[in-house]
Amino acid sequence: MRTRTGACANMSGGLPYEAHIGVYGNRGPGAPGRPPLRVRGLWTGGACRRSAPPAPRGVPPAGAPAPGWARLSTCHLPGAVMPVAQAAPHAATLRPARDNLRGALWMLVSVLVSSAMTLGVRELSATLSPSTLVLLRSAITLLALLGMIAVVPRLRRGTRFSLPWHHLVRGVLTGVSMHLGFYTIAHLPLATATILFFTAPIFATLLAGVFHGEKVGPRRWTASALGFLGAVVILRPTAESFDIAMLAALASSLLLALALSMSRRLAETDGSFSTLLSSAAVTMLISVPAAWPVLELPDTPWLWMVMLAMIAAGAMRGLADIQAYRFGEAGLLAPLTYLRLVLLGAAGYLIYAETLDAATLAGSVIIIGSTLYIARREAQLRRQRRAA
Repeated sequence: MRTRTGACANMSGGLPYEAHIGVYGNRGPGAPGRPPLRVRGLWTGGACRRSAPPAPRGVPPAGAPAPGWARLSTCHLPGAVMPVAQAAPHAATLRPARDNLRGALWMLVSVLVSSAMTLGVRELSATLSPSTLVLLRSAITLLALLGMIAVVPRLRRGTRFSLPWHHLVRGVLTGVSMHLGFYTIAHLPLATATILFFTAPIFATLLAGVFHGEKVGPRRWTASALGFLGAVVILRPTAESFDIAMLAALASSLLLALALSMSRRLAETDGSFSTLLSSAAVTMLISVPAAWPVLELPDTPWLWMVMLAMIAAGAMRGLADIQAYRFGEAGLLAPLTYLRLVLLGAAGYLIYAETLDAATLAGSVIIIGSTLYIARREAQLRRQRRAA
């Protein structure tokens, strides 16, 4: 059985241009190729959860929460949910309504803190350049990860870089994606930036079919094409209305999806923590020449508070995502992520007097519809595989 699990390397604090890891492997006891993949769950601020692969012998009693092996893990791409199938022979058991409610509540927490992080970037970008923000964010993240290595021997023993060039290329993709994402939030209306970040799951779907041999049927190809059509409607590529920041948002999403496609092998060979560490280090290094000409540290306690709050919100977003998908079903939680568009649209209007025109609203409807259909279709295919 070909299955997949996910672990995220949230190098951007949960903003819509975070790094992601998806792992593909053979889980069946007699599956050819790799041996069964055994990993320990590790949360370092990312948005994914891993479950241990061994499957229990029995089916949980009615009304009991599904065990870890039977739950879905998810990997968040910019703004949206990318459901990822988890190997589970008996995972068709439906979850109790109370578990879905708990998952929905945790997802609402995730929406709130991720919206707060985006507002933090906008607030800081009024004083600091986007490249400076990326440099500070990656440097603080790197220091935090090195501190974890110093105090947790298990992490120190498990940190390895057996594929250094893969780490380097993935780190560059992640870092450039983050720079473009920060630039987008600094220069576009919040709602417009957010909806363009929702195109990342569409890029990921196409890349999975092209580079990893996954079967992407005509329905998902059509939904992906419609999603890109929505992006074109928003972009309005004419000399009068075109904004380079819109192109930066799409480029950020594409680079993020490319980083995801490279991350799968890294997570198998070196683990998610090593990938987190290398991404933080590479992002910091490539940010130095970009930020140095305009480097300026926060000069008021308020700006430092916003910076630290943004980092803390990233950690909270990761925890909320883990808990949400621990209890709730991916198909139920996916639509809730779009509440972030509502919150940021309202915040942009009330705080920054931002408004959306008819073209942006129409494109938003198309993109949301296509990504929701992709998530729904993946959930249907997952149920069919389990029933087989």
